[in-house]
Amino acid sequence: MINNYFKIAFRNLWKNKVFTFLNVLGLSVAFCVATLLSIASLNNLAADQFHTNKDNLYQVYATEQTSKGPEEISSRSTPFAPTLKDEVPGVKKITRHLEENIVVSYEDKELQLDVSYIDPDFFEMFSFPVLNGESTSPLSQKSSVAITQETAKLLFGNEDVIGKTILLQGQDVKEPFIISAILKDVPKESSMSFDLLVSYEKNAYYKQTLDDWSSRFHSVYLQLDEGVTTQQFEERTRGFVAQHYQENIENAIRDGIQKDANGQYYQLRLFPFVDSVFTKFKGGIAETSRIMPYLILCIAILILFIASVNFINMNVAKGGQRLREIGMRKTLGATKSQLFIQLWVESIFVFSISIILGLLLGYGLLNDFQTLFRTSGTFRTLLSPEILSLFIASIILITIIAGGYPALLLSKLGTLKALKGKMEARDNSRLRNTLIVIQFSIAILLISGTLVLNKQIDFLRHKDLGFDKSNVISIPLNGSLDSHTALSRLRNELQSAPEILSITAADNNLGSGRDGSGYMSISRFDYEGRSIKTNNLTVDYDYIKTLHLELIAGRSFDRQFATDSLAMVINETMAREYGKENPLDIVVSFDDSIRYNVIGVVKDYNFQGVKQEVEPLTFYLDPAVDYYYAFAKINPDKAVAAYDKIEKIWNEIEPDATFLGSFLDENIDRTLRREKVLTKIITSGSIVAIILSCIGLFAISMIVVNQRTKEIGVRKIVGASVLSLVKLLLIDFLKLVILAFIVATPIAWWMSSKWLEDYSYKISLNIGLFIIAGVIAVVIALLTIGYKTMHAALQNPVKSLRTE
Repeated sequence: MINNYFKIAFRNLWKNKVFTFLNVLGLSVAFCVATLLSIASLNNLAADQFHTNKDNLYQVYATEQTSKGPEEISSRSTPFAPTLKDEVPGVKKITRHLEENIVVSYEDKELQLDVSYIDPDFFEMFSFPVLNGESTSPLSQKSSVAITQETAKLLFGNEDVIGKTILLQGQDVKEPFIISAILKDVPKESSMSFDLLVSYEKNAYYKQTLDDWSSRFHSVYLQLDEGVTTQQFEERTRGFVAQHYQENIENAIRDGIQKDANGQYYQLRLFPFVDSVFTKFKGGIAETSRIMPYLILCIAILILFIASVNFINMNVAKGGQRLREIGMRKTLGATKSQLFIQLWVESIFVFSISIILGLLLGYGLLNDFQTLFRTSGTFRTLLSPEILSLFIASIILITIIAGGYPALLLSKLGTLKALKGKMEARDNSRLRNTLIVIQFSIAILLISGTLVLNKQIDFLRHKDLGFDKSNVISIPLNGSLDSHTALSRLRNELQSAPEILSITAADNNLGSGRDGSGYMSISRFDYEGRSIKTNNLTVDYDYIKTLHLELIAGRSFDRQFATDSLAMVINETMAREYGKENPLDIVVSFDDSIRYNVIGVVKDYNFQGVKQEVEPLTFYLDPAVDYYYAFAKINPDKAVAAYDKIEKIWNEIEPDATFLGSFLDENIDRTLRREKVLTKIITSGSIVAIILSCIGLFAISMIVVNQRTKEIGVRKIVGASVLSLVKLLLIDFLKLVILAFIVATPIAWWMSSKWLEDYSYKISLNIGLFIIAGVIAVVIALLTIGYKTMHAALQNPVKSLRTE
């Protein structure tokens, strides 16, 4: 009996080769794309889920009430963590975490590596297993270092490394550390990455900030005791805050700052560590949003839905040609269940082939997908019991709905109606039309999203940021030389080169460089009886000239003025903070003996990226502070030669340090990486959705035209023109696409508006974008069904009348 079902199923599918091919093609593409998108989404959602204590790990931050409203403070001071653990009950484990790129040396090898300075509790809180060496307390000795497998291989090859000594570049000298443990490589799903782990007390800032509560430069993570909630923690820290942040509170009271809803001026808070990748701060409060991975997952589901809709529509429409077969089977005694199984087996057969082909295609495209969408996900991402069970359940559900519904609809037909060979239009047209509207609504929604995303990214990429991003190269000073020496040598070697116009340096980059690092110092001080906050930037001479910043008052730092070491240049926003009519009259005393005066004001520029509003900024000329980046302004007519020249000189100055120079416009593009990936995904989803919709629409148009062949012949005989016949055949489909546009446009507008709320600088939405999406859908629909309708309208009417 079962063999008979499969034989008949195969015969019927082979008989209708065109429709079988269209079904298999649509479903295979859908399963391929949905699988790859699910891998990307689930890999993103898996971030930090591998930690054993993941449900009880938190990052500490604070919400401070200011004159501009509540602001978040994520970085903490050196004494904060140990004092918090001693004074606040409920804290089980705590660790400071400071990440830096430093030069690591072993014999003649010298590498720029990522080091994290941590406390002993780190190893008990986070799941980074020790493979070899001291497993219980790898950093029990302050001069110990734990390194990953990959780092060990880079430095030592296949040698046994436990007990060996490596040198870490300090501020002035290279300091020896003994390798005490080899850690398993950090999982790709980890938001925390490192090559080496070193005791927090060995960082360069530790001694000078040991008792300094105002200097904040690292993160703090903690693990709460069982049963302690984040709300209880926040309540218990209020006494701690009152004692250690008394000056902040007094300044807030003095400045007339309003308390928060709980009557606090400064409140310590927590957010779950597993939410780190998905957390943003809004109004001083951490908000978690996994919208991007879930959006990707939704696109995967929508693509499967469109393919399933095609399958349902084609099966129901094509089923009209099998009514006599069904009627004859019923006459010969076939039951509804037997007919249902027969028709369902055909669906299962098509789905099984499509799933296999889709998975094989996805496997073949995986490497290209990983590169294009910047994901490390693999098919292993789908192999966890929970995900695998959900995946199988989803396939079964899709099969039942997409394959079972047409089978149920056709098997329920009465015997006489089936023998007549005709299914009433209302039996299937309403459902068919509804599904086509939903299909094209989804397609228009995705096309609209693609247009809005592309326009927003284009707007941000071409926005005037207030500095020259096209003709400036940023160079991380990541070698073993101290930054001032490296800068001096770079300048000496390059100042006579015609390709180079000027050289300068600063302690922070613009945009996101190839090294991926960024630094920013923030300070708060009193001025004329009120508290002022500013971002600090230590720069070298010629910084303003090299970046082509616009001076609107005063002058820049000048080598001819020895007093410029006690001078400041500020931006417009900072000038407004001071509130002086003439900013050049501003003099600030940071302690009893040192006074700084403002010598210049630059026009606001986007020093924090293209997504944030410009904040107050103060430039200092401080020879005691290290630079992290050099900047070279180049001749735009000799850009390639200039880059090659700088790289060559750098390799001579720092032969063991990797050259990571990049143009500033590249850096700005890197800050838009998330938006670019999202645009690629939505664009790809739009293309696939359109292709699948076209496959379905083409198949339905073939069936409808075949059903109306005799009508077309009669109309031609009585004088109907080709144009009127084409219009007759097209109008019903175009009505559905226009209805889809009406349904999708308000949804697309609302979703686009919500997405744009995250940007300080954004495009203005207009109906034109959505009309373009609708026109694209209409044109695609016309091209899809136009050929078949034109062919039918041009056919010989005598031949048409003989079809029945």
